[in-house]
Amino acid sequence: MISNHKNNSPIERLVSELHKLPGIGPKTAQRLAYYLVRISKDDAIKLAESIKAVKERIDFCSECFDITESNPCRICSDNGRDKTRICIVEEPLDVRALEKTRSYSGTYHVLHGVISPMNDIGPDNLRIDALFQRMKLLEVEEIIIATNPNVEGEATALYIQRLLEPFQVKITRPARGLPVGGDLEYADEVTLSMAMEGRQPF
Repeated sequence: MISNHKNNSPIERLVSELHKLPGIGPKTAQRLAYYLVRISKDDAIKLAESIKAVKERIDFCSECFDITESNPCRICSDNGRDKTRICIVEEPLDVRALEKTRSYSGTYHVLHGVISPMNDIGPDNLRIDALFQRMKLLEVEEIIIATNPNVEGEATALYIQRLLEPFQVKITRPARGLPVGGDLEYADEVTLSMAMEGRQPF
């Protein structure tokens, strides 16, 4: 068990902090910590400085909640983007994946997660309310719900779809070119492009 006592040694504190990262168990945290001990001081400092720079320079866009160095982000501030379409995704990595396809010219809305009762994540933990605030300000014609095609993603999509009904906008989902149970960030560009181009009414 990893202790959090304030008098722990530097290596124990490092293991404890690494263990807080998603998907990092106690054994992996220990291996990463001892790897960092073995690398050169210069490489360790570069890593620390890159983490510091991310926290100091990277923020969330006030409109779509994608990660950005400027606010609003590059996509939201681009007058060439189609502001009548909003594509809802789970994470910032999904925006990067879809942008690589160059087949979508609208804007995005990043939820930063999905509804997952088992993980104590409900609608209030996501950026859903902010989406409806945007709907009131913009003349939106289409909402593309591009959550991942798994149980949590589908449940989140259905929840949002029900909330969107009073707005009387076109609601679509990417076509089933995406593998069931897979994540957008791991899909290849051709599959994502075909899925976006062949999206169907919700």
